[in-house]
Amino acid sequence: MITSVANQKVKQVVSWHTKAKERKKDNIFLVEGLKMFEEAPEESIKEVYIEETLLAKLEKGSGIYEKLEKVGFETVSSEVFRKMSDTQTPQGILAIVERPTYKFEELLKIENPLFVILEDLQDPGNLGTIIRTGEGAGVSAVFMTKNTVDIYNPKTIRATMGSIYRVPFAIVEDVEEAIFSLHKVGVKTYAAHLAGKDYYDSFSFKEGTAFLIGNEGNGLKKSTADVASAYLKIPMEGHVESLNAAIATSLLMYEAHRQRKG
Repeated sequence: MITSVANQKVKQVVSWHTKAKERKKDNIFLVEGLKMFEEAPEESIKEVYIEETLLAKLEKGSGIYEKLEKVGFETVSSEVFRKMSDTQTPQGILAIVERPTYKFEELLKIENPLFVILEDLQDPGNLGTIIRTGEGAGVSAVFMTKNTVDIYNPKTIRATMGSIYRVPFAIVEDVEEAIFSLHKVGVKTYAAHLAGKDYYDSFSFKEGTAFLIGNEGNGLKKSTADVASAYLKIPMEGHVESLNAAIATSLLMYEAHRQRKG
């Protein structure tokens, strides 16, 4: 059992939590909690650390105990786990998971897709919520600009609630070029924009569709919005000018879901 916070493995985990470059270099991300561990693909799990008291509570036959034995794990003291954890109330289990690999060009081949393109979102909670809601709404993939918050940020991972394992995603170097590529394969792109004249429920999203969502503070860049197939807007009453990025995206994704299941 690891009992010292000076242990090299403990220091490495702390470094991964705080340094995106370290996570990227080692091609991993971190997940915490029984649910996130239970849903993690076994073949992708590289390391597991479990707090001694949680291990003592696990019962054989629970599935989690057997998965731990199969992938291997290290037991740590309560003090050490608090040091390793990124949360204020640690859940007692942490796993190091290998990053999945998706290619934009391959995702373009999906038939009749529903995509979301995020331009420079900065809030990890928003990104994680969009990934999670996207799974629920049946999105095919989520694309992000390189200036979008790190999808492997621990806060983003927590907000996905496990959807990070199942929703394909890719980072695009040039968002305008990505939009042109979508148009070439017959996908219509819709810019969520305050300058839109038509409400979102006046469009048909039954064919290949991609929603463009901009930065929380500034919205979509004009150069990005201008290459979209159309602008659309969400109705606003009172003095509200715009919605939270994750909520706005959720409305659009579920409208597409409603139409396609109609």
